[in-house]
Amino acid sequence: ADAVAVARLRAAGAVIFGKTNLDELAAHVSGRTSCFGPTVNPWHPERRLSPGGSSSGTATAVAAGYCPGGLGTDTGGSIRQPASLCGCTGIKPTYGRVSRYGLIAYGSSLDQIGPLGRSVADCARVLGVIAGHDQRDATCDPRPVDDYDAAAAAPALKGARLGLPKEFYAEGLAPEVRAVCEKAIETARAEGAEIVEVSLPHTNAAIATYYIIAMAEASSNLARFDGVRYGHRAADVKQLAELYVRSRSEGFGQEVKRRILLGTYVLSSGYYDAYFRKAAQVRRLIRDEYLAALEQCDALLAPVSPVTAWEMGCHSADPLQMYLMDAYTLSLNLAGLPGLSLPVGMAAESRMPVGMQLIGKAFDEAGLFRLGAGLEAALPGIGLAQL
Repeated sequence: ADAVAVARLRAAGAVIFGKTNLDELAAHVSGRTSCFGPTVNPWHPERRLSPGGSSSGTATAVAAGYCPGGLGTDTGGSIRQPASLCGCTGIKPTYGRVSRYGLIAYGSSLDQIGPLGRSVADCARVLGVIAGHDQRDATCDPRPVDDYDAAAAAPALKGARLGLPKEFYAEGLAPEVRAVCEKAIETARAEGAEIVEVSLPHTNAAIATYYIIAMAEASSNLARFDGVRYGHRAADVKQLAELYVRSRSEGFGQEVKRRILLGTYVLSSGYYDAYFRKAAQVRRLIRDEYLAALEQCDALLAPVSPVTAWEMGCHSADPLQMYLMDAYTLSLNLAGLPGLSLPVGMAAESRMPVGMQLIGKAFDEAGLFRLGAGLEAALPGIGLAQL
């Protein structure tokens, strides 16, 4: 059976010719933890650099020219981060803009399906097809879909007011990434955009908040993979308890097990109030801060990743270091707002793409496409055609 997003693409005449690789059950940020082996960034395959994750296969396929576009899922940055590291464009829509019917749930209050493409117009075209109400998904919003194609064809950078969240440009942003971002900001200013500084004070709490909520939801959602209803089923089992234990032990990879265990812990008796309830309260503060910042401007402009693509497996011994790679993306999922990632240049030292994200108000994807098209037209591009 097709997911709703895929069925709508087929109905519109799209040719679906393959499935792309991803980190197991979308539970990583590197493209390394797939059941089918790692995905390698196509810019310099011999260097075996990470393409980002979890939607690594789609970003790689688009960047390498195998297809003009594809689908990914974004729970904490899994569309925007691989788009940034691979030098293509990707959008995480507003929560509820695209039906999640047919999507394997990881973090149900965070997951969104969205497109990756070689340009803003590509993403607008695909999102225009897959967006819209679906009665089979109770979280899918009923409001009508804007004309995204028309928005992408009408660049509107001049006169726009863009906010720079100061916390995103603080310590932790690699110097070569900062240099490319600053050049893109100056380009936007030269094109007539007004640049203002805004603040998101709880940015430092977003990582802990996100991982508590996401892992708790993953622990609950992935309970269905028990060897009876879904997933791997262990062989030669004589007892029901043994079936559950062996099926889940054999079927899940290390990173998925780690997240299930952490999620189960924060939901357990005695810890729910201390962790999950507190994270839910901080999540509301983060959303309120985004809404307040967006009252001051048309969109926010920020880095996607603190670094360019890193060597595959270099952080495998330190999961916490890998979780920090989502520092600039996951707060947007907590807020449920849309974010458009697009390439803004090449880093001087690593010779790898750098992406920035435009963050907008709820259901204002059309506004992001207009701004993104304006920024895309003003920037020199990164030479995807080389690949």
